[in-house]
Amino acid sequence: MAKGENIHRNDALPEQQLNPSLYQNEAYLKEIFQNCSDVVFRPLHIEGRMHVLIIYVNGLVDTKGLEEMLLQPILTAWHNPELDKLSYFKELIAQQALAIRQTALVNDISQIVKGVLNGQIALLTEGETEALLGNMCEYEKRPIGEPGTESVVRGPREGFTESISTNITLIRRRMRSSKLKFEMTTVGEMSQTGMSIAYIEGIVKPGILQEVRKRINGIKTDAILDSGYIEEFIEDTPHSPFPLVQNTERPDVVVASLLEGRIAIMVDGTPFVLIVPMTIWSAIHAAEDYYEHFIYTSGIRLLRFILLSVSFLLPSLYVATSTFHPQLIPEALLLTIAAARENVPFPTVVETLLMEVIFEALREAGIRLPKPVGSAVSMVGGLVLGESAVRAGIVSAPTVIVVAFTGIASFSLPRYNLGLAFRLLRFPLLLLAGSLGIYGVGFGVIALIIHLVNLTSFGVPYLAPVAPNLSSNMKDIFIRMPRWTMNKRPAFLVDENMVRTPAGQDPAQNKESRK
Repeated sequence: MAKGENIHRNDALPEQQLNPSLYQNEAYLKEIFQNCSDVVFRPLHIEGRMHVLIIYVNGLVDTKGLEEMLLQPILTAWHNPELDKLSYFKELIAQQALAIRQTALVNDISQIVKGVLNGQIALLTEGETEALLGNMCEYEKRPIGEPGTESVVRGPREGFTESISTNITLIRRRMRSSKLKFEMTTVGEMSQTGMSIAYIEGIVKPGILQEVRKRINGIKTDAILDSGYIEEFIEDTPHSPFPLVQNTERPDVVVASLLEGRIAIMVDGTPFVLIVPMTIWSAIHAAEDYYEHFIYTSGIRLLRFILLSVSFLLPSLYVATSTFHPQLIPEALLLTIAAARENVPFPTVVETLLMEVIFEALREAGIRLPKPVGSAVSMVGGLVLGESAVRAGIVSAPTVIVVAFTGIASFSLPRYNLGLAFRLLRFPLLLLAGSLGIYGVGFGVIALIIHLVNLTSFGVPYLAPVAPNLSSNMKDIFIRMPRWTMNKRPAFLVDENMVRTPAGQDPAQNKESRK
């Protein structure tokens, strides 16, 4: 290990078998859980003949169920004279006397510690070298509500919560198929965070699934507190500003992605589920695109692409044309811009950068402040600062209009992280425009396209199916064709089971055939 590197490994306890002496087991476990005030050791003496020790974490276990489903059956079963003391737990399980889900007999101390910390209860008894682990996990969790980051006008209102079991249920309710698989694992040396990999057997590419397993199993860190930790460990190009792993709070988006051959990664303790592989088009498309009529969706989607271009290019084009290429601006508009800039002391690129920074500061302040205050600060602050800056002659009115329209256009992107990438790249493009004019903008756009073409997400090209060109999968990129025409899954994601909707579903043809 390198000098200065100090990685604390968690509960890496050596394997040690349980001792027949309950007193020695209790002393050893209390030493492990020393100063853990939330770990409860509850001794139980039954008629002075049998000694039982119950261990659990307060707050992770349903204490009412502990009384009704565990303690009462044990006390009742003990009066059965046919029970053998040395096989007490085995007899209780065989006779189904305990109404506990997922019971198991273990004989290793490390397994008991891991089970207790995961919300299970452990039962040890005098004279036995095996302990009973039972799942009675029950803790406070947020109720299911509408996702805050992906609201829709039409569509489901359910969103994921911080409970991974609840999230699995939300997906299973929409996909009642035995081919939908959930592989559970844990990540984080100390946090031991539960995680699940979801996919549909027979649709997902085995190579992509194997790569996901390999990258997740290769994660070595102390703790995983959110799915964002996982995202940074498994993405293909960590230094790219563009998101290579999609995140969502919506179960319907996850199910739709699974049906296309993608893989979902769920992490306990966060409502954001990761989806891989990701393309740039999946970040531009909104969930609502698939619930409205395809004509409305196609028009809105084209508008979204136009607004994306505006949010990225408009400030740079304004700076380049007004500074280096005024002949490209109509004469009347050029005279208006020149009159507005007459008393401004800064070059166009400086005042545009200044207004961009102010706008981003207002947006960030609006996000961090409490909701009732944040919206008022962002709106009032923008109006007051913009008007005051123009009156003071610090910036010109056309610059304020350009920056304001750019900010509004950036809000049209459904995915926050993709919009953030374009917001960051807007600043170097502004500097290129202020230095080289329209040629600088061209160089910046070409460099961006080259970068996007070279990006991959788990081996899938980031611009697929546009680059490489797969014409059969272009029905759901720039516009959305009718659902009955999108009868095949993406060829870059699936090798087999390509057909998802049989041919002949055209309502017009069916209408003619019914006559």
